[in-house]
Amino acid sequence: MLELKKAYPKIMHLMAGLHPCSVNDNYLDELSHVEKVLENHPIVAIGEIGIDLYWDTTFQEQQIKAFKKQIEWAKQLDKPIVIHARNSFREIFEVLEEVNDDKLFGVLHCFTGGKKHAKKAIELGFKLGIGGVLTFDQGLPNVIKKVDLEHLVLETDSPFLAPVPHKGETNESSYIPLIAQKVAELKGVSLEEVAAVTTENAQKLFGI
Repeated sequence: MLELKKAYPKIMHLMAGLHPCSVNDNYLDELSHVEKVLENHPIVAIGEIGIDLYWDTTFQEQQIKAFKKQIEWAKQLDKPIVIHARNSFREIFEVLEEVNDDKLFGVLHCFTGGKKHAKKAIELGFKLGIGGVLTFDQGLPNVIKKVDLEHLVLETDSPFLAPVPHKGETNESSYIPLIAQKVAELKGVSLEEVAAVTTENAQKLFGI
């Protein structure tokens, strides 16, 4: 990450955080490492952080503690958080409501929730990160159709979740226009408008 930032300083922006799938008994040691990265390197966001109860629920309590600690750091640094939520919207929103104030902001990465989840996230001041899932999921298009562009940012989750017609392949940043085109179709606006608004959203969100 640091080498890429050095090589492409104008287009590469870094975030750092302890991913919930990496939380286990030694999460405090891992958090200590993350804290050092935040102190010593330029980052634009803290993430991916959050709660993942899809693969394993063994360390749910530790995931929540790690999530809260990193939210605290984000507030201190005035940085957004990038939230990973899988099988955990209820738990995520419980934490966000508990710690909510005017310093809390960010994006729900790889958003795949329903209308009530989208509404709640927006009420809490969060953007929805929209990626390749939008091009092949049955329910997500109906949700995004009702969400104003000002609440959306586009993303890849590379190397995963490539959009149609590349589904199943390695995802990459060059596929972002395919996601933008799908948003444009759903919203009944031009591709140029989607590109302009979502780019501005991302720039404001990450301060770049």
